[in-house]
Amino acid sequence: MQYSITRRLVYLGLATGMAMALHIFEGLIPMPTDLIVPGFKLGLANIITLYVVTSFGTRDAIIVSILRTTLGSLLAGNFLTPTFFFSFAGGVASAIVMGLVYRYGGRHFSLLGISLLGAVTHNVAQLTVASLIIETVGIFAYLPYMLFFALPTGAFVGLVTAQVRKHYSSGGF
Repeated sequence: MQYSITRRLVYLGLATGMAMALHIFEGLIPMPTDLIVPGFKLGLANIITLYVVTSFGTRDAIIVSILRTTLGSLLAGNFLTPTFFFSFAGGVASAIVMGLVYRYGGRHFSLLGISLLGAVTHNVAQLTVASLIIETVGIFAYLPYMLFFALPTGAFVGLVTAQVRKHYSSGGF
């Protein structure tokens, strides 16, 4: 569906606001998994990212992801901390991968599959940033633990996004 410039900007502004709200809300949820995988989040903002990928395209999803992580970290008070860089790298990398897979492999991957690839990408990007900060690739030994929790939430994100798309298939939010 083709949108006017104004309508598109309004939808993308709403998407950014919703993604930021989910990002901040998620940071307030105490996670029992923090004992096993510190910093684990559900990835609810990725529902919005995947929706934007499918409705507006990869470029817009990347922009929403950049704005969500930057503005969300400013509001949460962790801008330019390692937490910000983990979130930023994971969000942008997963938006890029989900966008490319949707565009070029959308016939072969469902939204569930695309979301799972996004979850894996998010974790690999976060570990890449961590390995640069602590200057060791040994941190990648942490990946199986991260994926154990990230894959179910990635599946949840894909299933929710599919339902949102089904109910809002006429375009926009």
